[in-house]
Amino acid sequence: MKEIRKGLLLIVPALVIMSLFTVYPLLDGIRMAFTNKHLLKETVQYVGGANFKRILTDEIFWISLYHSVILTVSVVVLQFILGLVLAWTMKQKLPGMSIFKSIIMASWVIPVAATVIMFKFMAQPDIGLINIALKLLGFKNLNRYWLGDLNAALPFIIMLHLWRNVPFYGIAFLAAMQAIPKSYYEAAEIDGASAWRKFLHITLPGIRSMIMVMVTIHVLWTFNNFDFVYLATGGGPVNATDVLPVYVYRQCWTSYTVSYGAAIGTVMLVILMIYFIVYIRIYEKRTGS
Repeated sequence: MKEIRKGLLLIVPALVIMSLFTVYPLLDGIRMAFTNKHLLKETVQYVGGANFKRILTDEIFWISLYHSVILTVSVVVLQFILGLVLAWTMKQKLPGMSIFKSIIMASWVIPVAATVIMFKFMAQPDIGLINIALKLLGFKNLNRYWLGDLNAALPFIIMLHLWRNVPFYGIAFLAAMQAIPKSYYEAAEIDGASAWRKFLHITLPGIRSMIMVMVTIHVLWTFNNFDFVYLATGGGPVNATDVLPVYVYRQCWTSYTVSYGAAIGTVMLVILMIYFIVYIRIYEKRTGS
């Protein structure tokens, strides 16, 4: 009993902090979604599902949802593929690899604001590094402000995510690969397995748990990511990069319709819950756990 009490005493502070900063805001946000709370109005009334009915006919919401899904799927898939390639490359005994491993995480530790400012400058017409490089390569006609282009802005945001997160994927996958016993590869070589078969039947299963963790974390992080889009474009040009977190922010702090922003946030929560339930079940079936 004494050990149980000691354990509970150690857990209670964490539970209190989680309740204050996670559970309570979450439940209060869901409650607020069923009201007409406005930051410039004192009266708050219960309106049932009125905010959710508004979502069904809100064109900007559906545009933002579409962009959020495209951004999340593109970023997570590309980060996974490039992270695997990077991890495999770092695993090779190549000259200068130790120095490369030391500096590769620079993109991860640089603050997001600094990263966005750097890329915004690179995207400037005439003076930006991207346009200068294109001009030297003979593509002078492509000179433009890339974050102000309707067709290029969202791909540019995707590139921002990749530049920041691929090294993190690479380091995580490399750590998982190095934990795989070398005897597995030695046995496969004796059996005459090709490099591709060793990767497919030894490396991928060996890092399966790490893949699940990384994909889960980055789906959540990318779908809810606010700072990259807001700092780079603010959702523009003409809603070309609008995503749900930025749209929620505008509803709450520009239009002051906090209840409607809470309703959109609740929809985001439901979407992510459905995704994680499906993803975990698929993972459990494939692993037999």
